[in-house]
Amino acid sequence: MQAAAIRLILPAVAAACFAGDAVLKGDRGAGAVRLFTEEELATYDGGQEGQPIYMAIKGVVFDVTSGKEFYAKGAPYNALVGRDSTRAVAKMSLDPADLTHDTTGLAEEQLESLESVFTGTYKAKYPIVGYTSRRILREDGSPNKDFRPEDQPHFSIKDEF
Repeated sequence: MQAAAIRLILPAVAAACFAGDAVLKGDRGAGAVRLFTEEELATYDGGQEGQPIYMAIKGVVFDVTSGKEFYAKGAPYNALVGRDSTRAVAKMSLDPADLTHDTTGLAEEQLESLESVFTGTYKAKYPIVGYTSRRILREDGSPNKDFRPEDQPHFSIKDEF
């Protein structure tokens, strides 16, 4: 169901995101926005030599391969990769319970820290390779027809590309 929903909504998202001359950082030539399911993102966990290492924060998927000394298998922050680790980044935590996208109940200073690290470290240092499907799909995998990127917290289209 999720794959079908992604195929239905991807053209609309791509059109909205690429109105004008915007291109993803680390342009892969095709100009397409890649959406990752949790299962797909999990395959980029640093466990396979020669494969990119991806992690998501706030539903934005970054290629952190250039920081493999931090993120590769056996490296100190490997627990964060292959998933959306928004809560863990906000809390500066490697606790398995914090390795999730869910920010429910975080303190204001944790949310401020999240925004600072998201913008000052990840967006500044690593290319964006896509987005988690959770950003545009409902929990049951159906398209969220009310999704508008510009309505997302702290979203600025010029900063995402």
